[in-house]
Amino acid sequence: MIKLLALVPLFPIIGFLLLGLFGKKWSKSLASIVGSGSIFASFTVAVGIFIELLGADAAHKTATFSLFEWIDAGKFSVAISFLVDPLSSLFMLIITGIGFLIHLYSAGYMHDDEGYNKFFSYLNLFIFFMLLLVLGSNYVMMFVGWEGVGLCSYLLIGFWFKNTNYNNAAKKAFVMNRIGDLGFLLGIVLIFITFGSVDYATVFEQATHFTSGETVITTITILLFIGAMGKSAQIPLFTWLPDAMAGPTPVSALIHAATMVTAGIYMIARSNILFTLAPVTLEIVAITGLATALFAATIGLAQNDIKKVLAYSTVSQLGLMFLALGVGAYTSGVFHVMTHAFFKALLFLGAGSVIHAMSGEQDIRFMGGLKKHLPITFLTFLIGTMAIAGVPPFAGFFSKDEILAHVFEHNKIMWLLGILTSMMTAFYMFRLFFLVFSGKFRGTKEQAHHLHESPKSMTIPLIVLAVLSVLGGFLGLPETFHAKHLLEGFLSPVFEDSEVRMLPNHLTHLTEWALMGVAVITMIIVVLVARSKYVKNNEVPVPESTMLKPAHKLIYNKYFVDEFYNAIFVKPINWLSQKFHSVFELQCIDGIVNGMGSLVVWTGRNLRYAQTGNVGFYIFAMVLSVILILLVNYLR
Repeated sequence: MIKLLALVPLFPIIGFLLLGLFGKKWSKSLASIVGSGSIFASFTVAVGIFIELLGADAAHKTATFSLFEWIDAGKFSVAISFLVDPLSSLFMLIITGIGFLIHLYSAGYMHDDEGYNKFFSYLNLFIFFMLLLVLGSNYVMMFVGWEGVGLCSYLLIGFWFKNTNYNNAAKKAFVMNRIGDLGFLLGIVLIFITFGSVDYATVFEQATHFTSGETVITTITILLFIGAMGKSAQIPLFTWLPDAMAGPTPVSALIHAATMVTAGIYMIARSNILFTLAPVTLEIVAITGLATALFAATIGLAQNDIKKVLAYSTVSQLGLMFLALGVGAYTSGVFHVMTHAFFKALLFLGAGSVIHAMSGEQDIRFMGGLKKHLPITFLTFLIGTMAIAGVPPFAGFFSKDEILAHVFEHNKIMWLLGILTSMMTAFYMFRLFFLVFSGKFRGTKEQAHHLHESPKSMTIPLIVLAVLSVLGGFLGLPETFHAKHLLEGFLSPVFEDSEVRMLPNHLTHLTEWALMGVAVITMIIVVLVARSKYVKNNEVPVPESTMLKPAHKLIYNKYFVDEFYNAIFVKPINWLSQKFHSVFELQCIDGIVNGMGSLVVWTGRNLRYAQTGNVGFYIFAMVLSVILILLVNYLR
């Protein structure tokens, strides 16, 4: 099956081309079959490759397939080639598996949309570029996929382009990602200058000969991390991701769970040997990840839009993943990517089911009591909420606990802040859950009349993701359970060089049990507090018109970061562009162009008097011209 690797990205691009060229003539049923079927075909091949890698020995767990030479300019050459190893195969499964479920869900969610067929073509293109990103065998191929998912996010966030706010959100995502991408591109240039190649195999082999902390490696990794900050929404380049909720809900699930925002995690995990050789960069990654996780979690406490709460939870969870990478726990970071894909896709699709039932309403203050009307959505959303909150034995508990254990080894203060972040995550997620599904319905009579469970095309993906959110964590059981960490053993060929250099400490079983106990006890306390507030006391967040306390107002308005960026960057740039337009463009450029036109008109208008029709005048003009020509030649 490994030899069929090229088919994995081929099927989605074929689906995109078919839908793009012929989709307008097709029925919605045919469009959904082609769109979903192409991703399922990729998933089938990916499963076969994954199974083959499981049974292969260490020497055969990595293979590269080169299709053709793409760029050959002097010493710089890039081939269109694919790399399959445990890391890329795992991401392949996540992208195609979760991607297929989201395609299936979209068939029901987008059924009445006039751009239905176009939507599926964009989804297929999104999956193609993400697969290109994780399967490319060199940094240039990764960058092509990196830019491709940026383009697709722009198309899908602004899919309902008749709404100006949605267009602004799409532009914001596109521009903010370009800031990070510049750092990534400069990092690739410096990689080529340093190693003479952009191929992973060559770069990583040569990197092992460098000593830890060398300036050039530190510079390269910082530039790469800048790219990851933009794509994976870390401080200060995080504000685009919550606004990305403007797109249809399946897009939110795809961006947050299976594509795009995990690209930065993949890039650092793939470049693990470079980052291991740059301890300063790793510390920057850890601090940035922790700051982002804590910062976004506080914002999530006061949000009332169901998708915004989930968006800030994604930013926070991504911060935890970067924290794991920063302390050298590469397997733990990838483990959390996988479990997060399960429960975050479940939560977003569950939110879409709620929005679908509520006729488009997204404010949790106008929901409540949906448990009896949406039983499947209720149960699956509860499972997703428990998974992200870290309730054992759901998937999020094992991956989050593993990260916090590694952080405890690294720095005790960071661990305390990580526990605080987990507590806030549990609180705002159960706050969301209780306000949506418990108590009495707070919406309108018309909304109450139309409340109903979503169709099977939407509930079946929810059930599958709920099962994965329950069982996914068992792939990474800790040593204290006297079980084998299956994911660690599978990924070890990718991270073995870094693991040797990191020289990790090992916690005693008693310490691990104590850390798990602290995490579980604090989570239970927080959930009970949330239940007391929003179920027992039936508290509802205050209306928009209510005066908020200063601290509440600060986090409700997201610390006014967007307003700060608007004042510092957006307004000055707009002012400069207006001045440029009014002075340079209108007066200089337009003045020159219009002046040349006026000169031609004036010349033609005056020279026409020379056309008198008098032969004598023409002879005089001819003689005068000959004299001028002779004079010019004489002077030369």
